[in-house]
Amino acid sequence: MRRLRAYFFTGLLTLLPIWLVWIVFKFVLGLLSDISQPWVGPVSVRLASAHPEWLGWMDDPWAQSAFAVVGTVLVIVAVGALARRVVGQRLLAWFEGLIARIPLLKTVYGSARKLLDLLQTKPDGTQRVVLIDFPHREMKCVGFVTRVMRENGTGRELAAVYVPTTPNPTSGYLEIVPVDRLTPTDWTVDEAMAFIISGGAVSPDSIPFQRAGDSP
Repeated sequence: MRRLRAYFFTGLLTLLPIWLVWIVFKFVLGLLSDISQPWVGPVSVRLASAHPEWLGWMDDPWAQSAFAVVGTVLVIVAVGALARRVVGQRLLAWFEGLIARIPLLKTVYGSARKLLDLLQTKPDGTQRVVLIDFPHREMKCVGFVTRVMRENGTGRELAAVYVPTTPNPTSGYLEIVPVDRLTPTDWTVDEAMAFIISGGAVSPDSIPFQRAGDSP
């Protein structure tokens, strides 16, 4: 029984990371497939009906899902290539101008656009990836500085810090923290995201915890 129990836990620990990768992979494939499915499905059915002896397999669900994923990836690549050109930038500006006229969409799109732009640039005088005291001083959370502001009256610098949750970093908390209460790190955004999504399994051997001048 001890040996079976050891085998079971060893197998569980071996398969758990693979299972998590499969869950994420399946989720991403599902999103990519759902985007192109409305037009890929009818096209594949027509082709399969027109040439059943050669293209009958295109009517199978797995084939439609595969074509939908490929179609979505091609659209994303095409949009990225177009956005790097003058024509694409003009179309994007026109689209953003159209979105700006719709109240609710303007708020959602504008907030998402600003967050993505902020994560690609480092704020002046502050590291992008920091640790903050949350929920109390003896515990730390990984956060992303999105903006540095000043307090009314005192002029003290305050940082808006987005604290993502594990393993889904798209949800989280927004904390306003004095800049002198931040613990800076030398992590990149990619390293911090890997740390968060993996639940801390993917991490460097040493990290900062105490701020300079704080007593342990």
